[in-house]
Amino acid sequence: MNTHFTAAVVGGGPAGLAAALALSAAGCDVLLAAPPHRAHGGAPDNRTAALFAGSIALLKNLDAWERIASHSAPITGIRIIDDTGGLLRAPELVFTAAEIDLDAFGWNVPNSALTAGLIEVAQRTGSRVRLHSTAGIVKAEIGASAVTLTTHEGATFTAGLVVGADGRGSLCRQAAGIGTRSWTYAQSAIATSFQHGRPHRNLSTEFHRPAGPFTTVPLKGLASSLVWVERPDEAQRLAALDEPAFRAVLEERLTGLLGPVGEITSRAVFPLSGLTAEAFGRNRVALVGEAGHVIPPIGAQGLNLGLRDAATLADCVADARAAEQDVGSAAVLDAYSARRRIDVTSRIATVDVLNRSLISALGPVHLARGLGLVALKTLGPLRRIAVREGLAPASADADLLHPDGARRLSERASGAARHSAA
Repeated sequence: MNTHFTAAVVGGGPAGLAAALALSAAGCDVLLAAPPHRAHGGAPDNRTAALFAGSIALLKNLDAWERIASHSAPITGIRIIDDTGGLLRAPELVFTAAEIDLDAFGWNVPNSALTAGLIEVAQRTGSRVRLHSTAGIVKAEIGASAVTLTTHEGATFTAGLVVGADGRGSLCRQAAGIGTRSWTYAQSAIATSFQHGRPHRNLSTEFHRPAGPFTTVPLKGLASSLVWVERPDEAQRLAALDEPAFRAVLEERLTGLLGPVGEITSRAVFPLSGLTAEAFGRNRVALVGEAGHVIPPIGAQGLNLGLRDAATLADCVADARAAEQDVGSAAVLDAYSARRRIDVTSRIATVDVLNRSLISALGPVHLARGLGLVALKTLGPLRRIAVREGLAPASADADLLHPDGARRLSERASGAARHSAA
């Protein structure tokens, strides 16, 4: 049994699975070592992810989208409603995909369907990804030419490059000696989904409230997912209500927007926090997803960032393979870290400013936020620039984020793209 791989991915969530498949598309033999993906132990994962066009292109390039699309709903518009109760209430703002010549901003994808679709691709005949189920990686020893991974069960594997996709407490990040900066918010998010009587018209609606955003995102049919940010004690109180009581409060918050609320799935509460790594690659370890950055579930940025990590890392590794270089070298990891820095930093800053502007008690802060929304409503060019940058930041580009990206990445790895350009 093979125990040495070009690359090994530690962590079996969507970002880790995408990274493994992206690296295989770049020509690597990949080990993915992780427990079976269970976001909440044995409980169902009712969370969803609003994935933008670049993320959908990545899934298509990895041959996973056709397995996921039937479970997902398009997002053709985003509505922002000022529900802060202030004297200076900002106007309702609606962004539409048609404004920037798109059919949809993206799709709302159930996490369970996303993970299952990626696993199915990894397991198909001929895949260059080997899935190794383990209770966990307990040790990562970094050597001069490879990293040795030891599983909970005692098996060992080596790889020239290790991808840490093992979450905010990443063992891989610690082994590589990469420090972090972290912070917390006096907020928690309730995540659930619910049936409703009126059609959502494929619109995602975000109520800006003093405790934080209250966001509904369309699911298939007469259903939506919900991310409800509140003060921690209030979030716990609401989540503990029985279903009829929670339904009554939810209908009140929705102010009739989606009609009567029907069945509600199980609720989960997540404390809001933030984290960023001081580097996204070092000592033969590259970080993707929450191992490298954590942001609140506001503006649908978290998983989209993680998928852009995967696509960018594949670019960097493909370039190294074309040049016959060590894929885990400092040059490759420095290039990856530099390419991800602007995108991650700007997303974190934007989400942080928006969130703090809602919970701030300072009048000038609310005035500035309201004026910003007015400008976005009245100035069409500014609105279109803001939307395009939010969906596909200019600082983040990679082959797999584009149509026909799998072919482009293959050419990059073989050096064909470089030769044709010359």
